[in-house]
Amino acid sequence: MRVPPVDEDILDKIGPWSEVKLEIIRKYAKAYSQIFANRPGLAHLYIDAFAGAGRHISKRSGELVPGSPAIALDIEPPFREYHFIDIDGLKIQLLEDIAKQRKSVVVHHGDCNVVIQNELLALLRYDQFKRGLSILDPYGMDLKWSTVDGLAKTGTTDVFINFPVMDINRNALRVDPDKISSDQSARMTSFWGGDTWRNEFYAKQAQIPLWGDPKVEKNSDNDQVVSAYVKRLKEVAGFRFVASPMPMRNSHNAVVYYLLFASHKPVAQKIVEEIISKYR
Repeated sequence: MRVPPVDEDILDKIGPWSEVKLEIIRKYAKAYSQIFANRPGLAHLYIDAFAGAGRHISKRSGELVPGSPAIALDIEPPFREYHFIDIDGLKIQLLEDIAKQRKSVVVHHGDCNVVIQNELLALLRYDQFKRGLSILDPYGMDLKWSTVDGLAKTGTTDVFINFPVMDINRNALRVDPDKISSDQSARMTSFWGGDTWRNEFYAKQAQIPLWGDPKVEKNSDNDQVVSAYVKRLKEVAGFRFVASPMPMRNSHNAVVYYLLFASHKPVAQKIVEEIISKYR
């Protein structure tokens, strides 16, 4: 696919961990599309909720790297429909440049939570023989639980989720909960789907002297936080199969985010686990 020239100042710069994520998505999307190409009675959709400009700049090489929308459009056999969503008007223009020759592509300008819940969930109805692969790759805690839950309840959709543990720890799971701003607390509640995270990740610590009030402090690490979210994907949203979270680490070996995958089909989890195992 020919990619038009672009002002590189608009593009996101991504690290090697994000390039690995894109490769994992590419391999699964190809396998997914091949499966549905052999089932002509089913229409399969590709949904990219935080699509960006469709390409990035590699921090490692300085070169242009295809983003998930460009990767999806190059996959053969093609998906029946593509839905790319972004809230940034400049990035939307670049997405439209990439997609303008494809009648199967719809570019949505707006909040992906609103677009998915108000427009796209209706396209994923089981009784209309629609199936979907959704890429939920937020920049931080911008993905609402209601969006994830809505996709799960269709019973038709596989999802990749960027679980933004670094943003969560910096802004919403401070060691001292009194230091969490009301805005960040509200973001976390929206992302988590309720305020149960407060009891999940904080506990009253013993106070000395004995007559002092107990102090509430964080009592969880990254693995516990992501495991609790995976549990919600299964028990609250209703995804039957969730792959083991894959930690994505930066050059300092710190976990930037976890890549999650959820589905209603065991074969989907099996395929993803086999792909991810090569990068763990």
